[in-house]
Amino acid sequence: MTRLVKFTPGEYFHVYNRGTNKMEIFNTDSDYFRFQNLLYLVNSKQTLKYSDIKTKERSQATHLMWTHDRGETLVDIGAYCLMPNHFHLLIKSKNEKDTSTFLQRLLTSHSKYFNVKNDRTGSLFQGKSKTKHISGDNYLKYLFSYIHLNPIKLIQRNWKESGMINIENTKNYLKGYKYSSYLDYLIGSGRKENSILNKSVFPNYFSTPYLFEKEIFDWLQLQNSENNN
Repeated sequence: MTRLVKFTPGEYFHVYNRGTNKMEIFNTDSDYFRFQNLLYLVNSKQTLKYSDIKTKERSQATHLMWTHDRGETLVDIGAYCLMPNHFHLLIKSKNEKDTSTFLQRLLTSHSKYFNVKNDRTGSLFQGKSKTKHISGDNYLKYLFSYIHLNPIKLIQRNWKESGMINIENTKNYLKGYKYSSYLDYLIGSGRKENSILNKSVFPNYFSTPYLFEKEIFDWLQLQNSENNN
């Protein structure tokens, strides 16, 4: 299958993929954590593998993942969210070849790991990743809300159709969701996973954590009011 959208240098893209037949691609905390490590490790001009960095001491390995000098990156990542059966990435492309290499490494490594771990064979992902070129500033800004609000589906599947039941509970849930870049914008550089991102090449829409959270929940409340009209 040929991907129709080309990764133009310097342009922003929304990339997403899901498990084949909508199957789960993350079953445990370790699955999510390993994929987050991959977002960091395989985003490198070097050919780095998860197994190359691991050591016998798991605590040491956990530390090394985020401090290993990976050199020049293949893409710039501005936001991401991992869900049980799919993932979303917001990236800035450096060129077609490097972006394609990054995605190929990411999906191949996770597929091999997941299949061995779960004693399965065959494709894990639903073909090539879907790609949307982000052509306008409004859409780019909107994607920070869209991507980071994905986990709400796990506590209220139909929130877009019926509106959020409890905004405060939603805020608390997102603050406890470790598998997206939401916390990296909310608390800044306080998490090791913040190393996945290169915020500096994305527009500075949110100069403070307060403005980030306000943007996210202003958008959410707008959806609520539209559903109630």
